[in-house]
Amino acid sequence: MRVAILSDIHGFDLAFREVLNDIDRNGPFDRIVVAGDLCVIGPKPDDVVRIVRDRGLLALKGNTDRDLVEAARTGVSDPEFDYAANRLGPDGLAFLDALPFEIRVSPPDGRGPADDLLVVHANPQNLDDALDPELPDKQLLERIGPAEAAMIAFGHIHICYVRQVGPYLLMDVAAVGNSKNGDISSKWGIATWDATTRRWSAELRLVPYPMEATEAEIIRCGVPSAGKVIRKLKQASYKGRGGDDGPES
Repeated sequence: MRVAILSDIHGFDLAFREVLNDIDRNGPFDRIVVAGDLCVIGPKPDDVVRIVRDRGLLALKGNTDRDLVEAARTGVSDPEFDYAANRLGPDGLAFLDALPFEIRVSPPDGRGPADDLLVVHANPQNLDDALDPELPDKQLLERIGPAEAAMIAFGHIHICYVRQVGPYLLMDVAAVGNSKNGDISSKWGIATWDATTRRWSAELRLVPYPMEATEAEIIRCGVPSAGKVIRKLKQASYKGRGGDDGPES
């Protein structure tokens, strides 16, 4: 069994298309899962949602998806949210609102939930607390909580890594739309179940970013604070990790 996991598209449709092309080249896959944060920041949130729906991809709710829907519902005005909400319209917002918190993939010969792959946005308990690679095992396990799974795949922090923590193989697939690993390439991951060893393995993949075309699209679409969006996209890092801006996951 092979599962493709990607996350944090953030409205960057051209990068999303490049990652899907790479997924298609490396298929087939039993599941393709988008682990949340589909829309806010980039120029084409509506195209991102359209692609997810047209291809029948499994998708989860991320923290920015939740926040966008809530802002639209309560009338809170924010330039990024207003831009995304206007492009999505009521139907797109309803789609985001209905997305699930988690997706569980059970291998065909698994022995129960403890053999499952669990895909979430940030962690198995909420949409906000990051499974930061710099945290010690104890804190990571506290944030994971009592999850039943052999492998947990997620995004949220936009920094890719693979790490064994207690009984869990963790794979942060980082971001399709705006990486914070220090390089602009889009990231996604492959989870593979080996029926012989009854174990999951993780593989991270990097895809060249269509920066020139994306920059032109940001300007053409009138994205709020376009210059800042482009600068942060090229910076590809957080404050304290080599950049000068705070997290946007």
